[in-house]
Amino acid sequence: MREWGRLPQEVIGELLRVEWDHPVRLRERLAGARRFPIKQSLKPPTGSQALEDVGHFHDYVAAWRRWPKPHQVIWMSRQFRQLGDCDVPVRLEIESVQALIEVLGKPAIDRSMGWTARIEPLLALEKGLYPTLIKQLLELEKLPVEGAKLLAHVLPQLHRGMGEGRYLRALPLRGMDTKFLEVNQSLVVALLDGLHGQEVSSSGGLEQWLGCIPTPSNWLYVRPLCPKVRGHLAGFDLLRLPLEQLLEHPLPGERVLVVENLQSGFGLPDLPDTVAVFGGGRNTVWLQAQWLAEKRIGYWGDLDTWGLKFLADARFMQPHIEALMMDKATLLAHIERGVSEGSSATPPQRGLTADEDALFKELRSGALGIGRLEQERLSQDYVVKSLHRWLGGAKSCRPAWLE
Repeated sequence: MREWGRLPQEVIGELLRVEWDHPVRLRERLAGARRFPIKQSLKPPTGSQALEDVGHFHDYVAAWRRWPKPHQVIWMSRQFRQLGDCDVPVRLEIESVQALIEVLGKPAIDRSMGWTARIEPLLALEKGLYPTLIKQLLELEKLPVEGAKLLAHVLPQLHRGMGEGRYLRALPLRGMDTKFLEVNQSLVVALLDGLHGQEVSSSGGLEQWLGCIPTPSNWLYVRPLCPKVRGHLAGFDLLRLPLEQLLEHPLPGERVLVVENLQSGFGLPDLPDTVAVFGGGRNTVWLQAQWLAEKRIGYWGDLDTWGLKFLADARFMQPHIEALMMDKATLLAHIERGVSEGSSATPPQRGLTADEDALFKELRSGALGIGRLEQERLSQDYVVKSLHRWLGGAKSCRPAWLE
């Protein structure tokens, strides 16, 4: 690559890279946070360099003389041996965003026209939205122009508390669908914050600001494992409930069996006076539910460092949880089905018994030759016997991990 005499296409390529395709810098230019002009050195030659390649020197000077906006090219008079006095282009100065767009040509012009089409209907609501719109420019670009018009149509309809007693999808909006609102929620929040002085974010989000019923999330499967418990759940064999409902509404039965993985929950046998909750994986937040303090709780997860960490997290909320099939005996009985663990969990500070803590360390170090045994790899007869053994055991008054 030549060290001197940059030609127009080289400079345009550099402007594309460092200004136009650089999201942060582009937004700063549009917002006026980065000052103009943009200065690009044209790397004028020394006398010896010009003499070494006189042909390129003449091409370089001629190319910048043809530049369509001469006022942008800064020239300097230089004296060259054998070439005499010459005016040499030394710098290109771009004075504004519009000038940058024109320099970059049709793709940039088309893109800027797209910005205008999307921003104008929103600026018509409030001119003070401009800084917010520039911050959200890349998100706005993902919308079709009609989508920006829909935003401008819906924003005035949204106000604090209007969703009381409704889910977000049930808002009484005119002339638009609520799926659009949900899909573009982050953009809507940013624009509402711009209109209402950050009210929405400070309220905790769109649903909270509108007063909507929280959209259910973190779904878990609930499966009654005997006819008695099934009868208390309207005869359903399987239910899928959001975390929020499990926090507030007690499940029937004397025992709750928590199972980490989905398929293992489907493989459970019938167990008297027991309901299973499964498929939550690492999501143990629902175990904060106060009603669980009165239940006998069994916990069955993968035999790896992550499974033991989730067990410890669960015990932090319900200290009387009993671990099932998460011991060294279970591991050794199925060791040929074990695999290595990709990345290990950080050792929990509390929540494991001495034996479980020792097993955690062995799994993490690879001392047993494996690091992970999925609960789905346990023999079904072993699972059934272990669960019935748990049923026959007495509920401990003092959690074993505190011994």
